[in-house]
Amino acid sequence: MCPLRINGSPNGNVKTLGSAGTIFEAEDSDIHLRIMERPRAINVSFEERPSNELLSNHFECLSPHGRRSGFNSPRSYTSFEAHAMVGEAWENMKRSIVYYRRQPVGTVAAMDHSVEELNYDQVFVRDFVPSALAFLMNGEEEVVKNFLLKTLHLQSWEKMIDQFKLGEGVMPASFKVIHNPVRNREILIADFGESAIGRVAPVDSGFWWIILLRAYTRHTGDSSLAEMPECQRGMRLILTLCLSEAFDTFPTLLCADGCCMIDRRMGVYGYPIEIQALFFMALRCALLLLKQDQEGKEFIERIVKRLHALSFHMRNYFWLDLKQLNDIYRYKTEEYSHTAVNKFNVMPDSLPDWVFDFMPTRGGYFIGNVSPARMDFRWFCLGNCVAILSSLATPEQASAIMDLIESRWDELVGEMPLKICYPALESHEWRIVTGCDPKNTRWSYHNGGSWPVLLWLLTAACIKTGRPQIARRAIELAENRLSKDHWPEYYDGKTGRYIGKQARKFQTWSISGYLVAKMMLEDPSHLGMISLEEDKQMKPLMKRSTSWTC
Repeated sequence: MCPLRINGSPNGNVKTLGSAGTIFEAEDSDIHLRIMERPRAINVSFEERPSNELLSNHFECLSPHGRRSGFNSPRSYTSFEAHAMVGEAWENMKRSIVYYRRQPVGTVAAMDHSVEELNYDQVFVRDFVPSALAFLMNGEEEVVKNFLLKTLHLQSWEKMIDQFKLGEGVMPASFKVIHNPVRNREILIADFGESAIGRVAPVDSGFWWIILLRAYTRHTGDSSLAEMPECQRGMRLILTLCLSEAFDTFPTLLCADGCCMIDRRMGVYGYPIEIQALFFMALRCALLLLKQDQEGKEFIERIVKRLHALSFHMRNYFWLDLKQLNDIYRYKTEEYSHTAVNKFNVMPDSLPDWVFDFMPTRGGYFIGNVSPARMDFRWFCLGNCVAILSSLATPEQASAIMDLIESRWDELVGEMPLKICYPALESHEWRIVTGCDPKNTRWSYHNGGSWPVLLWLLTAACIKTGRPQIARRAIELAENRLSKDHWPEYYDGKTGRYIGKQARKFQTWSISGYLVAKMMLEDPSHLGMISLEEDKQMKPLMKRSTSWTC
């Protein structure tokens, strides 16, 4: 096997690759060539946005081949310009850009060269989303388009793990660019789960891809990319995986542990809120992107039916507020009838002690998981924020989630936003659920760690619900330390006081998450890229959150 060199970022760092995942040695995608040949559509503005001014510092970025990449300085308002962290963040963002055959195709996960890179030198689909939004907000569309096309190209390849073939629609978790010195050319290497911890395929990658495609289309006003036959087929392949009929009695998606942002064993197997919220949002985005041809109409009908069932299921069975908690506390068990109140046969004695103190009088949230005889009452930030942005949460439920965040600020935000989940698993429960995972000890990493990247999701949710002051307060907290601490991946401790024990520095999505939050707060019209209004046809059974009647 010939030695391969990494060519992942403009800094030119090179290392020998001993082993690799799935290697794709393909010519430049025909898809990419065709889209570049198409005449550029006239940009249509969905919202009238005030013109921006360039920062006084003009950043230029050179590709590894010495060519200007076209990435310019951030365009922003005076108040946005004032903070020194913004310029530093953009400098780091541009250093993180990955090039493939002289074209920008994404950003590396982290630029911390003080420790072994592992897979942090790759372009992750979920990690790139906030980077893509930052570039779009800054008028840099090329890298986003290239990323969408390259990942689409990777989707089309046969995916094998041991002797098993993955579904055709599976999107990669990540990819990287390597240089083959023998053939003197760059090739792509992709990971569909065969190199991941636990060998789990990324369920969320396909959803994020559809969501990002809609964000690109909405922001640019250019629908030619989404309307390409290849993009239409890519969406249909993803949807085929999700909408296929099986033994499920619920409209939610059954998933393995470690299939999303929480990519290690953390007890999120079953029907995790993060996947259900992303699934709902991806379905709604697909409705806007699919063409009304014969194949498209068939999928649209299936999507509409699934959305109705999914919204009903999530709004009624995943929602928890004070009244619902009291109802569960008083549940009878072993009910055998279609009129059963305790539909999942949840044992009241399984209610954790902490949830009674955590639940405020006014507020509520979507719990982590619901399946037969099991409810995971943990708070998961990403799932609840996406529920607000996708309008899976009703306006009343969205307000209740914001009420909860304000009421439990010390627990969910603390000294560094934002808790990925709450509370942490400890002692015997930690040993059983995580398998004694040394990285997911209590209040660390996925087990109650604080992740700055979640700032952009919180900010978007705050703007949508009319609570920008919450986002502003969280951003100010982050600005106290993020830059001084060199942009860590996550923080540890009950209040997020300590830099994570294994956290990478210069984590790209910590940087991009801050930038997106900052730009969105300054120009709320950016929210349209990542937010969907309530569909009045999906009328919930519960029109008002019960927390509002207390």
